[in-house]
Amino acid sequence: MAPITEVEGRRVALSNLDKVLYPATGLTKGELLHYHATAAGVLLPHLRDRPLSFLRYPDGPDGELFFTKNVPPGTPGWVTTTRVARSEGPARMVLVQDLASLMWAANLVTEFHTHQWLADTPDEADRLVFDLDPGPPATVVECCEVALWLRERLAADGVEAYAKTSGAKGLHLLAGVRGSSPQRVTEYAKELAVAAERALPERVVHRMTRSLRPGKVFVDWSQNAARKTTAAPYTVRARAEPAVSTPVTWAEVAACRSPGELVFRTEDVLARVRDHGDLLAPLLDRERAAALP
Repeated sequence: MAPITEVEGRRVALSNLDKVLYPATGLTKGELLHYHATAAGVLLPHLRDRPLSFLRYPDGPDGELFFTKNVPPGTPGWVTTTRVARSEGPARMVLVQDLASLMWAANLVTEFHTHQWLADTPDEADRLVFDLDPGPPATVVECCEVALWLRERLAADGVEAYAKTSGAKGLHLLAGVRGSSPQRVTEYAKELAVAAERALPERVVHRMTRSLRPGKVFVDWSQNAARKTTAAPYTVRARAEPAVSTPVTWAEVAACRSPGELVFRTEDVLARVRDHGDLLAPLLDRERAAALP
């Protein structure tokens, strides 16, 4: 039987704490749970009020990976859920609102993926996101070049962008927006992706066709669609090593000269949070959100 831990007055079962999930580094499930508990102060605000999809990998990144969108069987009654409209019919999804529900979800061994809208306002996007995905031999270094161009282009429209690593190969750009539907944000993001390809034709592709992507950065604008989700800030990825989707400064983006410079593991992120706090905190301030042109 899994040991029961009390978290903010809730009884949470935490299982298999000694299980090694990342053989490359020896990171155990207990250490992964410790990361989530320690990073909760910066992770939770980016999850709260957002219906979550879970990419679960209970046997580590080398085992089976599967997406969970509906409320998983056995979810405690005290975990908040919300009804979400889908084209195939309504569903119920999890909201991670507090430390107890975060630790319950982390015990499932999951990447956290969020929509670009809040549960109470599904028809209004509050985030714009670009997923910059390099096609080998391009790397995150080329993503940084494209990110800097997109930052300037967004700024010209009064939109302030922030960057984080994807925790995989690429980079994510995010901005706070208001007063636009997910459809309008998607259209705007596509317009900028097309403009980036025109400005940087040897570097950028805006179409998903894989045959077009070797050596270029795919500017994925489609994740702004209402049904799509993106890996949340501070989530640990199901990769060979426990890399985290980590907020970075624009100075770090501009200075990047090799892929390893923008790889952050769990211990690195906790140190960065101690030193810098949440670099994406401005995204949580609705007063700073921009209206799209």
